[in-house]
Amino acid sequence: MATKEKTSTGAERAVGRRKTASARVQIAPGKGVITVNGKTLEEYFPVVLWREKVSAPLKLTGREGQLDISIKVSGGGVHAQAE
Repeated sequence: MATKEKTSTGAERAVGRRKTASARVQIAPGKGVITVNGKTLEEYFPVVLWREKVSAPLKLTGREGQLDISIKVSGGGVHAQAE
């Protein structure tokens, strides 16, 4: 279950959990840049399947390339963090 809030800049923030992994996400209008713990998506998730799991909601909603996303993840394994 995720908790959501809207910031004064129009960005959306949410917190989500899976098993022992936890993710804090901030989404704002932008150019489609995704960062995870300060690294690019490709640096943090070198396996294509993990990157696809992260970007699947954007593809499903047709929002690829329209939102900048900053993710802070901790706990669990890399697979659980991607989920």
